[in-house]
Amino acid sequence: MPEWIETTLLLWPLAVPLGAAALAAAFWSRPAVQSWIGTIGLGITLVASLLLLNQVIGNGIQSKQFGSWAAPFGVSFVADPFSAAMVVISSLLAFAAAIFGLTDLSDTQKRAGFYPLFLGLMVGVNGAFLTGDIFNLYVWFEVMLITALGLLTLDKFKSQLDGAIKYAVLNLFSTILFLMAIGLLYGVTGTLNMADLAVVLPQTEPSGALLISALLFLLGFGIKAGFFPMFFWLPASYHTASIVVSAVFAGLLTKVGVYAAFRVFTLLFEVDNAGIREMIAVFAAGTMLFGVFGAAIQWDIRRILSFHIISQIGYIMMGLAISTQAAMAGAVFYIIHHIIVKANLFLLAGAIYRTTGTYDLRQSGGLMKGSPWLAVLFVIPALSLAGIPPLSGFWAKFMVIDASFRDEAAWLGGVALFVGLLTIFSMSKIWIEAFWKDAPNPRNIPARLHITVVAPITALAAITVAIGVNPEPLVAYAQLAADAMLQPAAYIDAVLGRIETAEVLP
Repeated sequence: MPEWIETTLLLWPLAVPLGAAALAAAFWSRPAVQSWIGTIGLGITLVASLLLLNQVIGNGIQSKQFGSWAAPFGVSFVADPFSAAMVVISSLLAFAAAIFGLTDLSDTQKRAGFYPLFLGLMVGVNGAFLTGDIFNLYVWFEVMLITALGLLTLDKFKSQLDGAIKYAVLNLFSTILFLMAIGLLYGVTGTLNMADLAVVLPQTEPSGALLISALLFLLGFGIKAGFFPMFFWLPASYHTASIVVSAVFAGLLTKVGVYAAFRVFTLLFEVDNAGIREMIAVFAAGTMLFGVFGAAIQWDIRRILSFHIISQIGYIMMGLAISTQAAMAGAVFYIIHHIIVKANLFLLAGAIYRTTGTYDLRQSGGLMKGSPWLAVLFVIPALSLAGIPPLSGFWAKFMVIDASFRDEAAWLGGVALFVGLLTIFSMSKIWIEAFWKDAPNPRNIPARLHITVVAPITALAAITVAIGVNPEPLVAYAQLAADAMLQPAAYIDAVLGRIETAEVLP
């Protein structure tokens, strides 16, 4: 690899989609050209992300400072095992969605700015994962919010505008909480660099301002991640977007909020302070329960899947509530598994719509006979989401639930097991209504699915099976990422180049 690429690799997951977004905007009147620019750009982003991951595995945590200022004064970008994995899995999902969109998106949607907005969204997502500055994390969240609102209202339907308003109001409230938390934190410590904060905060006297800052961070990120009881914006908005947008939102946007919570409450604050652990545990249990109950009463497949985004976020938050190495590793594994599975289920919902002409399960049916391959492709992520062995979801659930019982949080593990049973109910309902029963309005000619629709669904399903059959590599990597979060000395050293180990949070 040329040296100039190696030294700038940390920026490529942002620079490539940003350049592709500008190029796609220049061809706004030529939808076909935009499609290929966007797809190729996201393919290059995926390659760059994989190279960055390989660099982190081989050479340790990567850090780069900009603006001719050393940390903590310059702008810092950092890739550790957790953030590098998030960039890879996000880029993989975006590339799969782009391939699906080659034939699923209309020319009108493309001319309305889908590709510049989508690529801009990926700049914000990858920027949030790689930033080493708490204020720049806020900036990347704003980039995500602006582009997400554009994608939500792409078709300008009344339902989309209504969903976008709900999405915007709660996320803007989250932004206010986030900014207040940053202001309090800066007022006490005088720094915004996260590595520097990890050194300064243990030397700072506990205060009400720091406690309020921690709580505001938790609430702000909770809204963005869809924690109970702040999740109502999600099922009210996600189902209104085009299916490509819904798949990307389902896989990525809530995970950025989760990532931010994990980063702040391992690097900056401790979950043992002032009852934060107990709050997160209650949030996790409530998120699992209310999400799965909401899914159980829905008939629109997109709304069922939207509520299940919420319930699965609760499983991930179990890891942070417990905060042992095993629990954190389980949470990292769960995030990677869930991004793949949930996005794939939304793409499958799009395929079901293209085949039956409806998202309403009561009006669909007959797909087992008419599209048997689609039925097989649905079963894989559906059973994985429910935690059925030997798929990836089984290992993800096993890791976090086992950690809960080992850490005397059996009540939380019990909730997770109960929610898993109800998840099976929801997936069974989709299977029975869409695939097993006869179609209420028989179709003379079953719709044929284009290869660009089937290929990404098949690839994501294959990854789900591969992880389930051979989970050891991902388990080992998740443990590496958990160790790096719980023992941040290497992160701080990579950014600051100087560290007193005794001053760092354990």
